[in-house]
Amino acid sequence: MTQTIQKTLRDSAGMRWTALLLLAFAMFCSYIFMDILSPIKDLMLSVRGWDSTSFGTMQGSETFLNVFVFFLIFAGIILDKMGVRFTAVLSGAVMLIGAIIKWYAVSDAFTGSGIETWFTNNLNYIPGFDELGVSPFFEGMPASAKVASCGFMIFGCGVEMAGITVSRGIVKWFKGREMALAMGSEMALARLGVATCMIFSPFFAKLGGNISVSRSVAFGVVLLCIALIMFIVYFFMDKKLDSQTGEAEEKDDPFKISDLGQILTSSGFWLVALLCVLYYSAIFPFQKYAVNMLQCNLTFTALDPNSFWAGSTVTIVQYIIMLVVAAAAFSFNFMKKPVLKYIMLCVAIVSLVTFCYMGYMRQSAETIFAVFPLLAVGITPILGNYVDHKGKAATMLVLGSLLLIGCHLTFAFILPMFQGNGAGGVIIAYVTILVLGASFSLVPASLWPSVPKLVDAKVIGSAYALIFWIQNIGLWLFPLLIGKVLDKSNEGVTDPTKYDYTNPLVMLACLGVAALALGLVLKIVDKKKGLGLEEPNIK
Repeated sequence: MTQTIQKTLRDSAGMRWTALLLLAFAMFCSYIFMDILSPIKDLMLSVRGWDSTSFGTMQGSETFLNVFVFFLIFAGIILDKMGVRFTAVLSGAVMLIGAIIKWYAVSDAFTGSGIETWFTNNLNYIPGFDELGVSPFFEGMPASAKVASCGFMIFGCGVEMAGITVSRGIVKWFKGREMALAMGSEMALARLGVATCMIFSPFFAKLGGNISVSRSVAFGVVLLCIALIMFIVYFFMDKKLDSQTGEAEEKDDPFKISDLGQILTSSGFWLVALLCVLYYSAIFPFQKYAVNMLQCNLTFTALDPNSFWAGSTVTIVQYIIMLVVAAAAFSFNFMKKPVLKYIMLCVAIVSLVTFCYMGYMRQSAETIFAVFPLLAVGITPILGNYVDHKGKAATMLVLGSLLLIGCHLTFAFILPMFQGNGAGGVIIAYVTILVLGASFSLVPASLWPSVPKLVDAKVIGSAYALIFWIQNIGLWLFPLLIGKVLDKSNEGVTDPTKYDYTNPLVMLACLGVAALALGLVLKIVDKKKGLGLEEPNIK
């Protein structure tokens, strides 16, 4: 008797990687919007009157509702009760609503409106929050910055909800298969959004010689419309999968609030969560200051306004080269024939060198920092594939901590030694930025796939939500700490390109030291309790 085995969408490599691409591209778009104003901070001062305090307060507002109203915890419960596809579409809609509000706040239509008048006269004092020093508004803050903060809060709820949903979705489609490779690949593509933002936000703001910061934000809004479409397409793919497998979003053993106890009592979970907040606090807050840090430590020369390097065409060319780097480096991991592998490797290396050369010739810090995710795109699949087949996730986290420490100390003590040496400083900066991005790729390749090994399947959404909530505390706190340490270290300095970043960078390196210590403890706990973190995902 011949038994027919019915294959599902999940059994097809092409279909499950298509599902991953939908999720990853949506996160790519959200990462662009997350830092859409970072490269044009100077324009926000000149065009909208935002000083550094207003700008920093607005940037920090992204995590406000997640941290202080516990929205991320509620998002995890929504995910566990309602399922991946519903929460994915909901997160896309929430991100888009917040983005539209932020776009309106920086548009010309807002100037002189009744809404501007109301926000100017109100929300200048928030009882309780002001006393604690965590208020998202303050007296004297421009109305446009207040409204932008409101929009960014809503966007922040959506983007973090999307983050935990995407992680849960990858677990659903890839568990027992190449899960670490999938998570690493998703994050590698998403982080290309950082480079895209650094290149295109100033481009759209200055397009045609007419300064308009709202164009940059509008660019991000359009991308979030596309992200929502990606989530809707994923909705139907996920529904088809459930109809094939007989699984249901509402489980026979439904989620209960009491189930959170098993997460909170897991020592392995807390170690992974603390490692996550240390990693992310040393990277994401740094990104918001990285361009200014490079401006303070590198020597740039003014370009001829009529030269190719000062024009808009070079932006498009450099971005195309960046895409070639990413595509070739990523494809290298999947080529079966040795000849094709080495061709892709050579194309990636040559394109990367060309990209870096163009960044140097453009004499701008933002185009130099745009190289941040490119090495990660190439090595994340390698790391993910290794963890899937060989394991050693905890060991990878220890290695990432060591690289993190080395990079921040290089920025603090070695890069300033090359000030005045144009080419030498840029080379040191490029190498360090690439390694820092590569070290960060160890997180999605090893940390996120470890969570399903620590908690029951029905509370994975809540587990990711708790980790993201803890992470958001760091993402709210450390931008403020960096700013305060920077101000204390540079009293009397009025030129923003003359700051000494040594102390803030040492503080970030200390986060790496703490992560290293926790990584070593995690290895001990894993060996003692048999958590399986050092074991492969595919057995």
